[in-house]
Amino acid sequence: MSFTLRSVKVPPNSVSLDEARHRVFDFFRAACRSIPTVMDIYNLHDVVAPSHLRSVVAAEIRKHASVTNPKVIDMLLFKAMEELNNITEHAKQRHHIIGQYVVGREGLMQDTGAKDQGASNFLKDFYKTNYF
Repeated sequence: MSFTLRSVKVPPNSVSLDEARHRVFDFFRAACRSIPTVMDIYNLHDVVAPSHLRSVVAAEIRKHASVTNPKVIDMLLFKAMEELNNITEHAKQRHHIIGQYVVGREGLMQDTGAKDQGASNFLKDFYKTNYF
């Protein structure tokens, strides 16, 4: 199942911005089609929904929407294909996927109210200074 992307070779450079745009759409389709496989490989069904991963992929692509140089788009697309290949070939561990694509840049939301009710003042201060 993850061997389908092995045969993907690096395409030649895009001639125009329109061709690079079509390649980005093709990559997005391939990434979205591989999400169920990634969910199975890393056992993510209890952590995240496939729609969330799809929106993360779309957000990463939209982050570079202002790029208009086809060579830069090809380079970003190559990096994205390598990342997808590493994920589908199980070159990453589960916590890498959760940290990069599920939790994201905002980090884990700490629920300090429920766990600090029976804690001493020392532990409360310790938690405040050691959680970022």
